[in-house]
Amino acid sequence: MSEQAIADYRRFSAVMLALVAGQCGLHACMAGMRVALPLQALGQEASKLALGVLVSCFAVFPAITALRFGIFTDRHGYRRPATIAALLSACGALTAFGATSLWQMFLAAGFCGTGAGFGMIAIQRTASRQPLSREERLQVFSMVALAPALGGLVGPIATGRMIDLWGYGVAYLALGLLPIASMLIALAVRVEGGGERATASPRSARSSFGLFGIVPLRRVMLLNLLVVASWDLHGFALPILGHERGFSATEIGSIFAAFGGASLLVRGVMPFVAKRISQQHLPLLAMVVLLVVFAAYPLLNSPWMMLVASGLFGVVVGITQPTIMVLLQEAAPADRCGEALAMRSMCNQASITILPLLYGVFGVVVGIASMFWLMALLLFGGVVTALKLR
Repeated sequence: MSEQAIADYRRFSAVMLALVAGQCGLHACMAGMRVALPLQALGQEASKLALGVLVSCFAVFPAITALRFGIFTDRHGYRRPATIAALLSACGALTAFGATSLWQMFLAAGFCGTGAGFGMIAIQRTASRQPLSREERLQVFSMVALAPALGGLVGPIATGRMIDLWGYGVAYLALGLLPIASMLIALAVRVEGGGERATASPRSARSSFGLFGIVPLRRVMLLNLLVVASWDLHGFALPILGHERGFSATEIGSIFAAFGGASLLVRGVMPFVAKRISQQHLPLLAMVVLLVVFAAYPLLNSPWMMLVASGLFGVVVGITQPTIMVLLQEAAPADRCGEALAMRSMCNQASITILPLLYGVFGVVVGIASMFWLMALLLFGGVVTALKLR
């Protein structure tokens, strides 16, 4: 690599670091709201059904609007979409500050979830548009993935503390300042503008769902859906499985912490992974490891064994997410990258909304242990898909 190329990459890395810092504000705001809104609703004696609707609003709104925003991002680049995302999140916090009814809380959750989702689409598209090698792009997407991880770590802790000390009003105002800071960063950082305008084409060819007609992209989307589904099942079924094993709440919490910690820490070894393991082999390796982990989970009776399995699962998810982003960017048409990323976001949000309900139904019918084995069977299909992707 020439000195100029090295200098350009370092300059871009500094820009991406600033963009990730801005996105941390959006995700910390959303994560804090996910703690504060349900707690306030409980204080107002809301029903469990109302709480379920409240939590689902964080995912439903971005799922409905993601595609249109992805197309908008393809046209306008980063700064304008990122500013809109920050304003939506700030509106969510202000709506929660003045909320006197559950409907206002639903709206606040929708604003914050949509803002965080839009911001992620904008930064992912910006990263995908850079003239980088596959290894550099993998490192950049690993950096991008730090935003929701750090936001999810800082937001709930800070929000809970502020609620205990000063109440919900102060917490909402403080959370509203985070997206404002994100907006200022978006306006200060100069990155590329809109993408190429699409050439004239038939209406059907420009359909967003027509992207699934691209075979490599469809396979990448399927692998992404399997990772999201396994992640959701892990979060849903693991507490039940641990309870059946007689584990304490601390032990179950530690198992979850192993997943989160491993998923976060693995970002630091992505440069090593990118140099040592071909990205053509990473999806196949990930599907195989996930298959083994989910097949083994019901057979593990020790919390320490589950902790190790959860940590391994976190490592695989932490490595797989940036890899999928790279593969998705390479499979999508150059002028529709934001649209493809929005399609992925829409599928993810829909899965987060729907899959826990399906898991609850199937868990009653076949049992929790069988749910893990059923997921292992689906992951075998992921192994076959990964082989075709290569």
